[in-house]
Amino acid sequence: MTHDLLVLFFSLLVIIVAAEIFTNAIESLGAKLKFSEGVTGSIFAAVGTALPETMVPLVAIFAGNSAHVSEEVGVGAILGAPFMLSTLAMFLVGGAALLFKNRRGKASIEPEPTGYKRDLEFFLFVFSLAFFVAFTPSDWRILRVFVAIVLVLAYFYYVMETIEAGEALAKEGHATEESKNLYLSAIFKDHMFFVVVQLFIALALIIAGAKGFVGGVEHLAELLQIPVIALSLLIVPIATELPEKVNSILWIRQGKDTMAIGNITGAMVFQGSILPAIGIFLTPWTLNLTVTASSVITLLAAVWLYIFAARKIRMTPLKLIINGILYVTFVTIVLMNI
Repeated sequence: MTHDLLVLFFSLLVIIVAAEIFTNAIESLGAKLKFSEGVTGSIFAAVGTALPETMVPLVAIFAGNSAHVSEEVGVGAILGAPFMLSTLAMFLVGGAALLFKNRRGKASIEPEPTGYKRDLEFFLFVFSLAFFVAFTPSDWRILRVFVAIVLVLAYFYYVMETIEAGEALAKEGHATEESKNLYLSAIFKDHMFFVVVQLFIALALIIAGAKGFVGGVEHLAELLQIPVIALSLLIVPIATELPEKVNSILWIRQGKDTMAIGNITGAMVFQGSILPAIGIFLTPWTLNLTVTASSVITLLAAVWLYIFAARKIRMTPLKLIINGILYVTFVTIVLMNI
């Protein structure tokens, strides 16, 4: 038990350090390429930090001990990732904004509205599609494959839309700015090559840290006899979503709300489209009561976040308490069904 706790602590420390190295590199990359903060946060940061949770369902599906366990962990991790981001991650962002209120000069969170709205519109579309197709008969293979293809194409369309919109925003003064010099520039000259090198170092550390954390959590779950579905929907996503949470908190602290929120909502779009498409291709893609509950709560949380953009309501830590309540609601549902 002590060894597992030490592994968890060390892995968490690696993730936090890697997240700081990653945010520094991604800011330098966005600044050098003259991308807007929305593009940097919603695409580059989001996809980069989504790598750990992308690997978890793939490893579970391909290398699980049994087909049933592999599919349960895989589907649970796929649908559990957007749930964690839309509820717990947003709640923590609100808490960070409140904690760093004096440093920021405000408690409210103000991402660039058009990109924030676009992210949530795409997410609600792709995640709803992935969720509802699970209710179709498993022998409707052609329909399911068609939906999986639509999800992949929708994500690539989203990327093109975000980049196109980002070019205009960059010209209007929303370009990514470096908050500090590239860390590797203390040793080497500040060059694009070393930006990419630092980025890959950070990603490698994030994946290693997440893998160690997940391994430690899984071992503890076995010792504590926690059910597989609870592990895949609650515990594993917390571990794999740590990079997004830490990155966003770091950016909130710096007052870079667009990058902080874009890192979360952009990851939601990626995880609500590409990962479900993989799940539909590789698993029977069926839902049980617990997974259905997580998906419904995810959609409720996303709709609540979308209301801020649609009605131009200021996002505040107090309003994001709702996301925390939705997370606690689901935890209660899982514990009651164990």
